[in-house]
Amino acid sequence: MKKILLFVTLSAALVSCKKEQESEAVPADQEKVVQTEAAAQSAETPEAPETTETPEAAEAEETEKVGVKENTLKTPTVSYAKFGAPVAATNVLTKEQMLQKYAKLKKGDTIQVKFRSKIGSVCKKKGCWMKMDLASGKESFIRFKDYGFFVPLNADGSTAIVSGKAFIDVVSVDELKHYEKDAGKSQAEIDKITEPKITYAFTADGVLIEE
Repeated sequence: MKKILLFVTLSAALVSCKKEQESEAVPADQEKVVQTEAAAQSAETPEAPETTETPEAAEAEETEKVGVKENTLKTPTVSYAKFGAPVAATNVLTKEQMLQKYAKLKKGDTIQVKFRSKIGSVCKKKGCWMKMDLASGKESFIRFKDYGFFVPLNADGSTAIVSGKAFIDVVSVDELKHYEKDAGKSQAEIDKITEPKITYAFTADGVLIEE
């Protein structure tokens, strides 16, 4: 009788344990659904890439932005005093480029051109001629077309743009002495002129002088 009771008790315990295991088990189909939903959530919310910005990098970026603003604000606007025919301040050669042009000219050659440089000296009587600096210590002797206009007597040292014809000229001793006298040079300096001079001549039809 005891054996029968023991067998019945064990059987009941096994049945109860089996039911608990079945209740805890997740059906295969349900497990697939759970995994699919988890994957969808992962796809919808991608993990943001991890970025690290050093204080130096942030400061450099901010400095660059400020620099751009300053450059924009400090763009200079140049105004000019105008003499002779209208001149556009575009396609203008530098003094170095102008010297290269002169170096290729022969006597009798003429080219139409514009160049920018500083005024070295001006006729102190009328302002009827001026000398403009070129590279390597050279200078261009500027006269004005048909003496139709003059430049200010105090334009020395100003930056100017001249438009007109460039050519090679041979200036006689008398002319050289005359120009030096007009420039206010001493008699001793004038007396040193004993030979004609090959000059980089220029006949300007228009001049712009920076104000």
